[in-house]
Amino acid sequence: MKYIKKNQEPEKLTAWKALENDDWKPDWDDNFQTPEKPIVHDALLKEQGYICCYCGMRITRETSHIEHLKPRSAYPSLSLEYKNLIASCQGESEEPPPVPVHCGHKKKYWYDENLMVSPLKITCADFFQYPASGEIQPTDELAKKAAAQTTIEKLALNISKLQNMRKLAIDAALLATDDLTEAEIQLLAQGYEKPDKNGQYTPFCAAISYLFKNYF
Repeated sequence: MKYIKKNQEPEKLTAWKALENDDWKPDWDDNFQTPEKPIVHDALLKEQGYICCYCGMRITRETSHIEHLKPRSAYPSLSLEYKNLIASCQGESEEPPPVPVHCGHKKKYWYDENLMVSPLKITCADFFQYPASGEIQPTDELAKKAAAQTTIEKLALNISKLQNMRKLAIDAALLATDDLTEAEIQLLAQGYEKPDKNGQYTPFCAAISYLFKNYF
């Protein structure tokens, strides 16, 4: 999981919500549509570097949906709060989502303040370990372990599909280190911490960065 630094909400969303009056109220289900919704979706993708908020796979508007960190069912007042919105893989047009279900669709209405590792928490990466096998594991740090394990289970982050995708990404990154000096490897590692010229992070960069930091 990679930390997401939230930006200011899009001006179009702010202006749309400001239209509220006695006869009309902005509502996620009733009237949050074009052009506001796609603009918000694009803003979320951009601030996340086009990777899923939970698993880190590459996403586009077509292959992702707008996810409520705190679900609308329990927190209706936050349904249009930009700081509560993130972009998760498995598109919203995929109903039901394709099997296996993971990330936002798997999480669905679940949220626990104490057991949910939020990608909006600056230390979220510290809750997980990534061996070269492609697994995601909870940290050994006792204070963080329960939340990490619960989050992995509730979001199905350790299913075979995601393990295999992480392993492929890790293997490609490790292959790129062949014949490099230690200094060059460190520069390569730093590159995984930043988006490229198109504003995109490398898919599963959190797992790759973990490997570089812990094994090089």
